[in-house]
Amino acid sequence: MAREFTDQEMARRVKLERLVELGVDPYGQKYDVENTAKEIKEKYAGKTHEELEELKAHAKVAGRIMFMRKMGKASFFSLKDKTGLIQVYIKLDDVGETDYSIFKAGDVGDIVGVEGYVMLTQTGEITIKCEKYTHLAKSLKPLPEKFHGLSDVEERYRKRYLDLIMNDESLKTALARPQIIKAMREYFGSLGFTEVETPILEVHKGGASARPFITHHNALDMSLYLRIALEISLKKLLVGGMERVFEIGRVFRNEGVDTKHNPEFTMVELYQAYGNLDSMMEITEGVFKYIAKNVFGKYVFKMGDTEIDLEKPFRKVNMTDMIKEKTGIDFKANNYTLEEATKLAKENGIKVEPHFTVGHIINEFFEKFCEEDLVQPTFLCGHPIEISPLTKENKEDPRFVERFELYINGCEFGNAYTELNNPIEQLKRFEEELRERQLGNDEAADIDETFLDAMEYGMPPAGGVGIGIDRLVMFFLEQDSIRDVLLFPTMKINE
Repeated sequence: MAREFTDQEMARRVKLERLVELGVDPYGQKYDVENTAKEIKEKYAGKTHEELEELKAHAKVAGRIMFMRKMGKASFFSLKDKTGLIQVYIKLDDVGETDYSIFKAGDVGDIVGVEGYVMLTQTGEITIKCEKYTHLAKSLKPLPEKFHGLSDVEERYRKRYLDLIMNDESLKTALARPQIIKAMREYFGSLGFTEVETPILEVHKGGASARPFITHHNALDMSLYLRIALEISLKKLLVGGMERVFEIGRVFRNEGVDTKHNPEFTMVELYQAYGNLDSMMEITEGVFKYIAKNVFGKYVFKMGDTEIDLEKPFRKVNMTDMIKEKTGIDFKANNYTLEEATKLAKENGIKVEPHFTVGHIINEFFEKFCEEDLVQPTFLCGHPIEISPLTKENKEDPRFVERFELYINGCEFGNAYTELNNPIEQLKRFEEELRERQLGNDEAADIDETFLDAMEYGMPPAGGVGIGIDRLVMFFLEQDSIRDVLLFPTMKINE
C-alpha cells in the first residue's frame, strides 16, 4: 500500500531533491565536532561584543535545527546538541552562495554542522557567526509544534526519540541516569567489589518470587527462562572464591505494568563473603549517600509532596512490631496456628490464598496496614522464613530470618539477606517452594540442583543485597513514574 504524505512532508521531500541538485548528500558523512553549546555559552558568558570581536574565538558544533528565521541574505537559527541550544547567525556574504542555498533548503529538524566564531548579538545573546555550513541529515517529518510539544504522555513513551528532542527534562533524565550508575560502580569499587556478568538465559527459575518469561532454544531443544534475579549465579562465584562481587543487569518478570513496575528492569545485586545483614545495611545506606553527595550535591529529595532526607541515619524497624502497633495483633509473641492466623486475616479483610502459611499472612498484614507508614529511609527487618527461601534464619527465633527491605515513602527500593549457606537447609526450603507451587503459587522457585551442588563444596557466610536501579533513578530525579526513567518502557501495541 502506497504511503500518504502530508503537505509538509511532501514539501520536505522536494527540499531533499533540491539538496541532491546542489550536490549535497542528504544524509551526510563524518563531522568533527569540537565544541558543545553549553561549553561555548559558559566559556564566553560575560564577554562584551568588543571582547569577542577581538578574540575571534573559533567554534565548531553540530546538532538539530530547532528554530529558523530566514531573512533574505542573512538569517538566524537555533541549534540543539545534547547540552542545549545555541543561536547561529548565517549570512550570504560570509558563507557564500552555495552554502547559503543549502541552508535555505533546510528545515526545522534537520541536523547540521556549523563552523565559525563566537559573537554577541545586540540583544546580548552568545551566538555563533557561521563561516561554514554543513548539512548532515534531512528531517522528512516536521517536529511537534513548539508550544504544545509532545503533550500526549503515551506518545512520549512510544516515540522517545521525539520526546528527547522536544522535552529538555526528558533529555536531562536520560543523561543523568548513567551518572547515577557510574557513581554506584565507583562506590562499590572503592569497597573492593568486582563487577561481573552472568547469564540472562537460565535453566532454572530462582533468586526471587516472580513469574518468569519462558523461551525455547531450538538447537538444544530446551526451554529456558529469562532471569528474574541475578542472585544464584553470583552466589556460585562466592563459592569459587571471588568474595566480593556485584552485577548491574537486566532482569525480567512476567507481571503487570504500573508506575513502579516494568516487565524488564535493571537491578544491581552485590554479595560479600564473610559479611552479614549489618554489612549490607552499611553498604546500602552508603551508596545512597554517595550518589546524593557526588552526583547531586544535596541530601534532600522530593517524592511527590514529601521531602526525603538521606543525610540522617536510616531507621530500622521490625515487621511484627509494626503490625502489633497498627492492629494490636502480636505475631511474634503468639505462635499462631495457620487456622488461627487465617481467622485473623479474614477478620481484617485479608484474602488468604491456598498456598499461604502463617508467614505469608504476616507479610499481607504488613503490606495492608504498615507499608505506607515507612516514609523516611527505613530498613524493614524480621521477615517470616516462609517468604525468604534463600535467607539465613534468625537464631533467636527461627520463624523469622535475617533480612531487610529498604523502604522510602512506602515504596520498596532494596532487599538484603544474611545469605543461607547451608545446602541441606537450602534443599528443604526449595522443597517447600515446590509444595507452594503445587498449591497454586506460580511465583515459587525451582529446585536448582546446580546451585545445591555448588553450595555443597562450601559457600562462605555472606551478606547480599539487591537494589532496583529504575526506582533508585526515579527517586534521585524526583520522577513519579518508572516510564519516565526508562528510555523505552514496555507498551501495549496499538491496534
